Amino acid sequence: MKSKNCLLVLATAIFGAFMHPTAGAADEKPLAPYFLVKGEQQGVDQLPLKSTDVQANIAGVIADVKVTQVYRNTGQVPLEARYIFPGSTGAAVYGMTMHIGERTIFAEIREKGQARKEYDAAKQAGKTASLLEQHRPNVFEMNVANILPGDEVKVELNYTELLQATERIYEFIFPGVVGPRYSNQGAESSPPDERWVANPYLHAGVEGESAFNIAVNLEGGMAINDIASTSHDIEIEYHSPQSAHVALGHSTPSNGNRDYVLHYRLAGEEVQTGLLLYQGEDENYFLALLEPPFRPHPDQLPAREYIFVVDVSGSMIGFPLDITKQLLQNLLRSLRPTDSFNIVLFAGGSSVLAPSSLPASSANIETALQLLAEQTGGGATELVPALERALALPAEVGRSRSIVVVTDGYISAETDTYDLIKANLNRANLFSFGIGSSVNRYLIEGMAHLGQGEPFIVTKPSEAAPINAQFQKYISSPLLTGAAIAFENFKATEVIPQSIPDVMAERPVAIFGKWQGAVDGTIKLSGMTGKGRFEKVIDVGEYRPLPANTALKYLWARHQVQELSDYNALSTSEELKQRIIQIGLKYNLLTQYTSFIAVDKIIRRDPAVPMIGVKQPLPLPQGVSDNAVGGEIPSTPEPETWALIMTLMLTLSVVYLRREQLWS
Repeated sequence: MKSKNCLLVLATAIFGAFMHPTAGAADEKPLAPYFLVKGEQQGVDQLPLKSTDVQANIAGVIADVKVTQVYRNTGQVPLEARYIFPGSTGAAVYGMTMHIGERTIFAEIREKGQARKEYDAAKQAGKTASLLEQHRPNVFEMNVANILPGDEVKVELNYTELLQATERIYEFIFPGVVGPRYSNQGAESSPPDERWVANPYLHAGVEGESAFNIAVNLEGGMAINDIASTSHDIEIEYHSPQSAHVALGHSTPSNGNRDYVLHYRLAGEEVQTGLLLYQGEDENYFLALLEPPFRPHPDQLPAREYIFVVDVSGSMIGFPLDITKQLLQNLLRSLRPTDSFNIVLFAGGSSVLAPSSLPASSANIETALQLLAEQTGGGATELVPALERALALPAEVGRSRSIVVVTDGYISAETDTYDLIKANLNRANLFSFGIGSSVNRYLIEGMAHLGQGEPFIVTKPSEAAPINAQFQKYISSPLLTGAAIAFENFKATEVIPQSIPDVMAERPVAIFGKWQGAVDGTIKLSGMTGKGRFEKVIDVGEYRPLPANTALKYLWARHQVQELSDYNALSTSEELKQRIIQIGLKYNLLTQYTSFIAVDKIIRRDPAVPMIGVKQPLPLPQGVSDNAVGGEIPSTPEPETWALIMTLMLTLSVVYLRREQLWS
């Protein structure tokens, strides 16, 4: 009897595994991405986003970008399209416009809940409307309602961001796609702002049908050298030694399944430093860029400890994990004999190489490399417990500890990660490596920012060795400790950042703020280097406010929101939330609490005619395998799946009947 029961249980388990492969003990289905199954609804255009066009104008250190999304309904029923897309982590989104045929509707900024109410009301009334919401500083959601059959709706977004040079190289990045995020929350009980995680994806290697194009107009202010893209084939047309137009090459695939990365260098190995001023009707803004000192001699370096926290989850299978192994091999073999190290591996759980850090001997390094070589990837992505484990490792007095996180960042628990880092700032610096063609830059850059370290992004194998060398140079020693900013006879207010951590990178220190009164006085950066005291001074009187610097008010507001959001993640203060809302409304800025809403006044759909909601499927980032998507399969399996289920059930039935005959 026991054997018969076992067969019945096994049959039930197999059937259940196919029908609900991700279901756990709880009845609630998980909040997870899933694969698109085409043809579920006849006459419905499942891919209404037809193209994304990006025009970036870079002048000096400021990029102004216009993104045009074209939605077209080639189906037979009215649609509401929902599209999840990435943005630069430093972008200040300040405008949105919707075009329907010859009509243009300028979006207005609203408190997030109010914007959603206005959008839902317009949707129900049959009016075409668009709603832009922020789920993360680098993850946005566009909703476009009442796209009628044959309609074409264009939505334009405008944002600006500050570009800075690192080791004399400037970098402009346009993120291509939001990678699938792991979440351990339930779909029904999760907050509304987390439900975007449950988004459809195309299978690995399947190109999206949405066209992608990007062009950059570059005005360097001085001669431009060495324009290159590490991500795309580009064509460069120089208009003068100081200006150039950069377009995609003909060999570049049309889909944006990876980040667009553009590097350029200015002649004379110079980095633009100095002061930008903008004088508004009510308020004035400034941006000071102060170049830090050069690095001290290696002989002055102290002994250091490195703890590598390495992601071996399912989304890392293939290209990202291969790069991780190559990167860690280079990093470990470049350690000095006086250094020590440890490794924490994590997926759904975590494991550690040793109870305490090991000397960087050849034998210990080879043991670590063997452990890494055995990793094949798989499972969930629980970063926070792994970081807790790394921070709990015993520390040796007199050693400078650095934690190095290596991941693609495909998690949704960014806030929990940031809270943990901020609670342990006095225990270690934190550096982050993003591995993959389209990583979660908000997490990668945010961890390093909060951990007073630097972020590094590796998008392909050939970059691993050079970036390893950069990392070694960055962490060798701070350029400037005890850094401070002083204003003399220049009335600066609401300055960001309020304090400056140890300066690690060879890039200018950026100071935002408002100013009052005369354009006079000085701004001074000071601190200690390995060679003694350092000072860098800007004479304010040498500069004049320019109308072209209007982007400064948006950039100041964006950085102000970032700092308030950092504090709000810890306290969830209603007062801080209201301050963020006030800034968003005052400066026409997209934030986590303010959204853009555009509504056409014309009723275009009879409310009695049904409208279908469509989630625009995303391509998996280049090089990422299907293992990154852990969502459940559709409740109605495809024919091949049904055939396999029935074969297994028939086999078990035959075995069951045969055993019945033997027992009788």
